[in-house]
Amino acid sequence: MPTSSTPILDIKNVSKSYGSGNNITQVLDDINLTMRDGEFVAIVGFSGSGKTTLISAIAGLIKPDSGTLLFKGESIDGPGPERGLVFQSYSLMPWLTVYSNIQLAVDQVFGSWSKAKRHEHIMYYIDMVGLSHAVDRRPAELSGGMRQRVSVARALAMKPELILLDEPLSALDALTRAKLQDEIEDISQKEKKTIILITNDVDEAILLADRIIPLTPGPCATFGPEFNVNIPRPRDRTAMNHDEEFKTLRKDITQYLMKVGMEKSAADDKKELPAIRPNTANPELPNALAEKAAKAHNPALDKYVEFSQVTKIYPTPKGPLTVVDEFDLKMKKGEFISIIGHSGCGKSTVLSMVAGLNSISGGGIILDGKEVTDAGPDRGVVFQAPSLFPWLSAKQNVALGVEKVYPHGTKKERNEIIEYYLSRVGLADSMHKKASELSNGMKQRVGIARAFALSPKLLLLDEPFGMLDSLTRWELQEVLMEVWTRTQVTAVCVTHDVDEAILLADRVIMMTNGPNAKVGKIMEVNLPRPRTRKQLLEHPDYYAYREELLSFLEDCEKEHHTAPTEPNNAQPSTQKNTQQIQTPQADKQKTAAIA
Repeated sequence: MPTSSTPILDIKNVSKSYGSGNNITQVLDDINLTMRDGEFVAIVGFSGSGKTTLISAIAGLIKPDSGTLLFKGESIDGPGPERGLVFQSYSLMPWLTVYSNIQLAVDQVFGSWSKAKRHEHIMYYIDMVGLSHAVDRRPAELSGGMRQRVSVARALAMKPELILLDEPLSALDALTRAKLQDEIEDISQKEKKTIILITNDVDEAILLADRIIPLTPGPCATFGPEFNVNIPRPRDRTAMNHDEEFKTLRKDITQYLMKVGMEKSAADDKKELPAIRPNTANPELPNALAEKAAKAHNPALDKYVEFSQVTKIYPTPKGPLTVVDEFDLKMKKGEFISIIGHSGCGKSTVLSMVAGLNSISGGGIILDGKEVTDAGPDRGVVFQAPSLFPWLSAKQNVALGVEKVYPHGTKKERNEIIEYYLSRVGLADSMHKKASELSNGMKQRVGIARAFALSPKLLLLDEPFGMLDSLTRWELQEVLMEVWTRTQVTAVCVTHDVDEAILLADRVIMMTNGPNAKVGKIMEVNLPRPRTRKQLLEHPDYYAYREELLSFLEDCEKEHHTAPTEPNNAQPSTQKNTQQIQTPQADKQKTAAIA
């Protein structure tokens, strides 16, 4: 790393507020940062903490209220090609091809070059991000990951001295995100660029950065303590799982972020639930019979939810496409299942079929002795983007479901149910705000409150926290665990987050890559409940479970590249039930020893 008396970036006492008069909101307060040439710094922040405001100030798109921003000793007074910016949203011209989108920037910065030199330069960076095959495609013809590659190539093609990455990967699926992380790591070492990455992913920060700096929750966000990453490069995400430096650093950063998050969060307004059952519940057994039934083994409870050879086929111009192929699974009443797999493996398709929102092409699903044929209030669904009525308040949105399943209750009882769950998800003070006035995290809290308020037989969660920042995601996972512990509702959560899958589940269902996706492996999670993220990080078996999931996903990806249309779904013939695979004890002990 070059030594120089003048840092490439020097931020001193920067503050920024928005609004006027009595409505001023202090977003950033006393921000200080010095970076050397070639350094990679990750800033970990939360929604509303001012991350984008900070990166916009460094890019010269906004001016701070006070303090100084110096690039190579000169004041930053506006945008410039020496600072390349990649946003979370792709910002591509939809009518231009991949080549033309990059050419637009290159022609602007290097207009004095010959046409041949500019063409060679553009193709170099298109090839660097692996898009040579898509050079003539327009953004609408590209996946989200490919569009973001165009944005990265465009920023690099301007040959900036400082690259500013504003959560460029947060909207992508886990596999695409991992691929782009590897490319950013490779580019940072090849090009020797100075890089600032804004992220809400601690693992991403550790994988890529030299230093990690947390930005405290807003308003008046400021930098917390720095964490140096002393892990040798190149860094491998699977190998890091065994690295004690990684484990310690990950734990320290996570615990710091949780601490500042809890300090910010107001104490919940605790309320009580009325003693009333929904109309979707089975009749209550008399106490004596209930006690007798609890002591006796009831086989029906071992297959409370049963997926039997569930298949989904979609028609396509090239013929029928089998997305899910004979998905088999039995769930006990009160069990929490996580389903994990690469993007496109059919996880959400399985969930939508059991929700009754997507027709089943073959096989069947039984819930509490009845076949699933359509949607119903006995299944509560929480999607990645909650479907709220924007003109209704948070309370009114929850009330729509409560009135349907508690028509026999009094108005007071229904009101108590609504307020209890909104309080439990931290919205006691915001329940009368319209959905349109809520942040994404708050909307998701409403979605979770609404699902629990239905007291469903089956709770279905489709990547419910995928679009949220780390702090909000961790908070809502804790809320979900706390409310689930109380209700013991049978639950299925689709996720691409390995840590989330382990935290929530009794068993993790690993799906093979699509098409023809099915259950590839089932991992029992024998960790004590109730669980918290802090307890998870401290448990001796946690990294063994994590390794097992990461290895499965890695193997699936290798198989996908060698035989993309024929995933290797075969299981050993010695297994008693191919859908109820148990990890051999020897393998568990071996994995635990490695971790």
